[in-house]
Amino acid sequence: MSASAAPLVWHRVADAGAIPLREGRRVRFQDHDVALFNLGDRFLAVDNRCSHRQGPLADGIVAGAAVYCPLHTWKISLETGCVLAGGEGKIRAYPVRLEGGNVYVAFDAMISPPNGSSERTACVPSM
Repeated sequence: MSASAAPLVWHRVADAGAIPLREGRRVRFQDHDVALFNLGDRFLAVDNRCSHRQGPLADGIVAGAAVYCPLHTWKISLETGCVLAGGEGKIRAYPVRLEGGNVYVAFDAMISPPNGSSERTACVPSM
């Protein structure tokens, strides 16, 4: 981010207790459809649609800091939005914070924009 970047605007999206450990839940805020995950030590958020066939990632299986798409098992990083296995591509990943038992997401400050954008984190093929 540049020195002139606007401060993050945080939006409350969920009660932390409503998202079971190692699971995801779909949350909506305005036009954002987000998959929010509870990893135990932190919460992470990505767009709720896989870049392959638009599978609902909130319904996927969590493994470490990644989720497997429930439609075709593409493995997607919850930290960067990068596809780690099964194909190529990326989705948006968003900053998340936990405060007072509430989960907040900054929707306008993407950690990783989707394919086609050179901003922020680039996806590196896994070994």
